[in-house]
Amino acid sequence: MKPLTLASAGWFEAATEGWRAELELVCERRGGRTVLARKRQLGPLTVQRPFYPEGAPCHLYLLHPPGGVVGGDRLAVSIGAAPGAQVLITTPGAGKLYRSAGAKALQTQHLRVAGGAVLEWLPQEMILFPGARVDNRTQVELNGDGRFIGWEILCLGRPAIGERFNNGSLRARLRVSRDGRPLLSELLRIDAGYGLDAPSGLRGQSVSGTFIASGAGTGTLAAARAAVSAASGLLLGITLLDDLLVARCLGATTEPVQRVFCALWTALRPRLLGREACPPRIWAT
Repeated sequence: MKPLTLASAGWFEAATEGWRAELELVCERRGGRTVLARKRQLGPLTVQRPFYPEGAPCHLYLLHPPGGVVGGDRLAVSIGAAPGAQVLITTPGAGKLYRSAGAKALQTQHLRVAGGAVLEWLPQEMILFPGARVDNRTQVELNGDGRFIGWEILCLGRPAIGERFNNGSLRARLRVSRDGRPLLSELLRIDAGYGLDAPSGLRGQSVSGTFIASGAGTGTLAAARAAVSAASGLLLGITLLDDLLVARCLGATTEPVQRVFCALWTALRPRLLGREACPPRIWAT
């Protein structure tokens, strides 16, 4: 698999200061279970040792020891699941993107799933403090019958203390393709409060979440809608794009969005991956 660099991921704007961190992981199936076959890191990005709470699949916890991202930081994560690999990746806590003095923080996640592989991308939410300037890009490349389930949750400001993201900027791009053919491409853009309240933006909500799952069909769509039928106090929609199930959620705080996405994951994982949900142990700490 081709290594990821900031340039190859499409980041051409140079940052003037801050951390530079790159992490490349490749997971392979060996001896009946998935192993971390290759790890290359530069700067403060790493993972803990693999965990195996459900047998063959590998659970990995992505770590960023500085604890937050500031203007000028450049973080690039590349994860490859080779044929037959089964990988679940999460984070031990929320990501924090702090106020910038002017430079942008650049983050990119490049997730590649080979035929016959499974990759689950289940990070905790990202919290954007007012004044943060962030470009965030996630690219999911599926090959053949490779399967993917993942989510991203963005919290703009700190709603628990009544704080809004009315100063700063966000570009959040999500792209999903299979065998080079685009399945989904979207961009969320917030500038100095613009887009927070618009009908085509966040509609006055502080939290935006996107959940996607490949290999879905009409039965999967019905199961997903049934799994979240009791959810209240959220703006929630679920649709099917070819075999890609996409759920979008807007809420006032992160916890209800997290609960809805966990309910979707719990309901859909057995149908799509043939395994019951096995929450990572770090979620319980």
